[in-house]
Amino acid sequence: MMGSRTGKGGMPEGVRLGCSPLSWTNDVLEDLGDDTPLARCLSEMAEAGYEGTELGRKYPRTVSELAPILEAHHLSLASGWYSGRLAERSVEEEWEDVASHAQLLRALGCQTMVYGECGAMTPSAAPLDEPMSRRAVLDREAMKTYAHRLSAFDALLRARYGVRLAYHHHLMMVAENLQEIRALFDALSVETGLLLDTGHAMAAGFDYRRLIDRYGARICHIHLKDVRPAILERVRGQDMSFNAAVRAGMFTVPGDGCIDFSPLAQFVVQSGYRGWMVVEAEQDPALAPPLAAVTRGRAAIQSCFAGVLASV
Repeated sequence: MMGSRTGKGGMPEGVRLGCSPLSWTNDVLEDLGDDTPLARCLSEMAEAGYEGTELGRKYPRTVSELAPILEAHHLSLASGWYSGRLAERSVEEEWEDVASHAQLLRALGCQTMVYGECGAMTPSAAPLDEPMSRRAVLDREAMKTYAHRLSAFDALLRARYGVRLAYHHHLMMVAENLQEIRALFDALSVETGLLLDTGHAMAAGFDYRRLIDRYGARICHIHLKDVRPAILERVRGQDMSFNAAVRAGMFTVPGDGCIDFSPLAQFVVQSGYRGWMVVEAEQDPALAPPLAAVTRGRAAIQSCFAGVLASV
């Protein structure tokens, strides 16, 4: 069985546990944590025992500025979100926009780039404030065209920068539910990677294990997010927007919701997955103090892995 040796922090060898800055400062809802300095975010991440971080809106975007800040906190860069629009525009147009981001990731040793599709969401200028039922849906032919662009973009990204695209299935985006993710990934190049997000799977109405079963070999980045079921039910019943759901506290850290992370730990250990797992919870830091929350989240994940590794 592959992946049974234990590495740093109780994780399998070659697996690194990172933390998203979203528990401190929200990238979209800027009032959530707007007064929190980056130094506090990074120092508390390190205090909680994480090895790395993803990018956030307060992070410098040049190597000369960011590298010494991360080094001072003994953190590595795991990856960073890129807002793509290949559902609406050409590979050539997308390629012009991604250069500086891809260069930063490569320079800081990242293996993957988190790709979130921000095109074709809703007709609104503020799609994340629209009721989630108003999300735009691509038909079969449009999805095939989109997959062709995405495959070409990923091939360029790997060839030019040595960074693999990690496609983020996500609420309100063109690949939200299981049917849409399958339609996209069955049409994509087999080299295009999948970012598995446990919270977005649950909130979209399916078990994340369905993605492991079908696309396990393509999972190249993992977001560890939990969901509070009572709030998810309210979000669905009231047809809330994505931003309203975040403010309501739908997402939380592992161990604080209804998701069972043991099957994920089993997959990572048994498959020999190598790469980052990132604890991520879009919450109001005034309601969920970040250091305590991410410390609990790390402990919950470590407990899952300890149980799996003990049985190997």
